[in-house]
Amino acid sequence: MMSPSDSEKGKVVSSEICVAVAMHKKYRKPADPVYLPLHVGAALSASDGEDLGIASDDTGDNISNLNRYYSELTALYWLWKNSDAAHKGLVHYRRYFSTRSFGRHFKRDRMDRIMSGDEMRGILTRGSNDGVLTPKKRNYYIETVYSHYAHTMHGEQLDETRKVLSSLCPQYVPAFDAEMQRKNVHILNMFVMRADLFDKYCAFLFPVLKELGERIDPAQYDAFHARYLGRVSELLLDVWLDTNRVRCAEAPLVSIEPVNWFKKGGSFLAAKFFGKKYGKSF
Repeated sequence: MMSPSDSEKGKVVSSEICVAVAMHKKYRKPADPVYLPLHVGAALSASDGEDLGIASDDTGDNISNLNRYYSELTALYWLWKNSDAAHKGLVHYRRYFSTRSFGRHFKRDRMDRIMSGDEMRGILTRGSNDGVLTPKKRNYYIETVYSHYAHTMHGEQLDETRKVLSSLCPQYVPAFDAEMQRKNVHILNMFVMRADLFDKYCAFLFPVLKELGERIDPAQYDAFHARYLGRVSELLLDVWLDTNRVRCAEAPLVSIEPVNWFKKGGSFLAAKFFGKKYGKSF
């Protein structure tokens, strides 16, 4: 595939639905036009000449150079500032919303199980939600949202997040406190939203993360834990949805590569009972 021209890489994305697919390496791409493969952290990989032949997050108004701390959120920011689509969203190159078509759900090729633009459009325009699609909530069962994060990452990051919310937007503190005590939550920084809600969410999220990053310097951690701003952000989506009483539709996910649930579950239990924090993504 030929690389897009500089003008194509930097163009404003305009469509009914635009879902950025956060990618940091060459990988298979969905064919449906609602998906926009987007090279995240492109500003950091420019020095080694890496070109994925897709749009990149270092064009227009961007924070591409912060990808080592913000992870896939550099794609979220780019879409916020550079797209005027009616609905905007974010997925990952190995993780998508799953089709609701029974027949396609069992396709051998997992790329064929991805939710189509037509399916997504039908969900987002349904009157039972406010034009918001999220994954189904993750259930921790034996952990609260706070204790799970504290066991696997660094709990002081959530403590400081609460202080930031108290300072910048105290109306969100009650929802934050309630979420920390729950055992289920929408995570993964995956969603599709009506544009006005998407923009309002980003206008809430990024100032909070900026202030948090100034209070707890992510550069003090190793490469895995330095991405904590991206992880904390996962726990702020429900805080924003609940505070603003935004109704959302949920959908299951499909992983393009099979998940090793035995290894993932073992790491979860080791973190809870033996204090072994996560050292890599699963």
